[in-house]
Amino acid sequence: VIHRLPMPNLKDELHSSGWSAGCTCFDSITTKRNKLILPCFISSRIYVVDVGSQCRAPKLCKMIEPVDVFWKCNKGYLNVPRSLPNGDILIANVGDPSGNAKGGFIVLDGETFELKGNWENECETPPSGYDFWYQPRHNVLISSAGFALKCAGYGFDPDDLKRGVYGRRLNVWNLSCRTLTQCFDLGEDSLPLSVKFLHNPDAAEGYVSCALSGVVYRFYKCEANNWTVEEVIRIPPKEVTGWIMPKMPAFTVDLIISTDDRYLYLSNWLHGDIRQYELSKTCKPRLVGQVFVGGSILRGGPVAVCRDEELKCQPEPLVVKCKRVYGGPCKMQLSLDGKRLYVTNSFYSTWDKQFYPNMVKEGSVMLQIDVDTEKGGLTVNKNFLVDFGKEPNGPCLAHEIHFACGDSTS
Repeated sequence: VIHRLPMPNLKDELHSSGWSAGCTCFDSITTKRNKLILPCFISSRIYVVDVGSQCRAPKLCKMIEPVDVFWKCNKGYLNVPRSLPNGDILIANVGDPSGNAKGGFIVLDGETFELKGNWENECETPPSGYDFWYQPRHNVLISSAGFALKCAGYGFDPDDLKRGVYGRRLNVWNLSCRTLTQCFDLGEDSLPLSVKFLHNPDAAEGYVSCALSGVVYRFYKCEANNWTVEEVIRIPPKEVTGWIMPKMPAFTVDLIISTDDRYLYLSNWLHGDIRQYELSKTCKPRLVGQVFVGGSILRGGPVAVCRDEELKCQPEPLVVKCKRVYGGPCKMQLSLDGKRLYVTNSFYSTWDKQFYPNMVKEGSVMLQIDVDTEKGGLTVNKNFLVDFGKEPNGPCLAHEIHFACGDSTS
């Protein structure tokens, strides 16, 4: 640890982050990633952190208060930020100021970081939102669903599965007109979260992972500028005892694609594994690597697996540098050469306390997974561990990861 930047407020829930300018900007040759945008999942506050003036000593340079977001945009519970082709910053929101589910986006000025207002037309606001990605050459933006924070924010309740708390739609937008053009219903309680296009700027296809159903869909462009979806990966639930439900879903929180578009990676927060799929046939991803780094079904834990379509026995607990790793793999980040996959294990503080209390008590970790980029394969690097339980004001819960020089998600 070379520097710490304490935030001025408590209970913000720094969930997602992004650069003020990424490789998607039209002037990316001259653009530097010198500002990090940190929207807050719970408080709806927005921080702008200067990482350019002194790269080894980031400092807070601007803060937008929640009341401004509430009054100007009627939005709240902010999530993923990404830079737009014109240099402005688009931030997806999960709800309204009252915590009801509400999709859509707010916009920050790319130079002054002033709040400009809503991005989409008011009549186009989807019922829920979470993540998004876009392809300028195809004039399209794809966004996923989320959940109602005033319900799911207090923890996972199986009864909510029948109450419409969890989203089920994949939304297709006209990027230049900012209008909603298509919607796909991915099934009851599918909860599509992570959305990624292939990195090839000419590619008109990508993937979305559905957390509760364990399904990954491929979306792609077909005739007459219409889009369609197809199921390409399904991770079956595990029949268990000693858990909150008789069947434990995969809960695939994160999905990333290597910058050469060769491999797709999935983090399975509840089961505890990271999966690597080869994409030579984008319509048929092939599983080539898998490694367990925690999870809820470890041997010796409170959960017993009664029926498993994939494993013959429950995985062993993971110990790295004499530390037992609790929690499951959540957010990932892949190096530009595709050989180092980093992972943290905190999803959302309230859910962490519910499913992984030992992780909350001892702090989360960041692990390095070594990747075989030739034949496929994943291995935990036993010489690398960032222990956030040792933080001075910890234990802390780590989530998003970014590289200043560029990464697979910026």
